[in-house]
Amino acid sequence: MSEDPEIERINQKKIEEMIQRQSQVQSGIVDLDASNFDKVVSSENPTLVDFWAEWCGPCKMMHPIFESMHKKYPQIRFARVNVDLNQNISIKFGVQSIPTFIMFKSGQIVDKMMGAVGAPGIHMICKKYSK
Repeated sequence: MSEDPEIERINQKKIEEMIQRQSQVQSGIVDLDASNFDKVVSSENPTLVDFWAEWCGPCKMMHPIFESMHKKYPQIRFARVNVDLNQNISIKFGVQSIPTFIMFKSGQIVDKMMGAVGAPGIHMICKKYSK
């Protein structure tokens, strides 16, 4: 390996990004950012977006619930936005508290829930748009 600490830091960051992308592929939940947000939510099929942050306890509590609901509703695309890394997206959609869940269809907001709504909340919004 290289002796340069900057190269080591870059290599470590790239490895972490590769692991994150691999976990996205396995879970089927898309991580959104400025490069892919509009394309993903503009789909005619409904897309449920979880706005969250690493430091948010209720957000972390919702992650396994979000993943399990993803498996129960294959007709709905599930995606996440890390609000700390994507403040522009959060501001655009008025996300002021997290977790916030927004259902998009054809690029338009069709529903919104705030807080740790648990499995019943995610189930309710998914059932409503999975017809």
